[in-house]
Amino acid sequence: MEAIKHTLTIKAPADKVYKALTTQEGLSGWWAKQTVAQPETGFVNTFTFGTTVNEMKVTRLDAGKRVEWLCIKASEDWVDTIVSFDLEAQDGKTTLRFVHSNWRHANDFFAVCTYHWGLFMTSLKAYCETGTGTPS
Repeated sequence: MEAIKHTLTIKAPADKVYKALTTQEGLSGWWAKQTVAQPETGFVNTFTFGTTVNEMKVTRLDAGKRVEWLCIKASEDWVDTIVSFDLEAQDGKTTLRFVHSNWRHANDFFAVCTYHWGLFMTSLKAYCETGTGTPS
């Protein structure tokens, strides 16, 4: 199985990054403007990108440390993939380790998603550091 990985340092406390990854306000501020989300294990977050709807079931929440989703509805290549965010706090900053795993193939769509996840990690960093991201 293939995985997309990004690691970045965000100049913000882990609590702030965690809220950006788990709340409707946070997720709509850096990833998808049209978001329905709750910081609750078992809840299905919905992210709308134009006519594309992605549904991610929240499978794990460790406050300030880890967020994990299982993709249950999206493009065929995304279904059953896992999106995880691991947070490590250090001196008021947060190291974020992002992984989008369980891809069946490293095809052209995988490459496109690798690029876009990189853009969204930049958006998340900006959102946490300045309050303004660049969501879709």
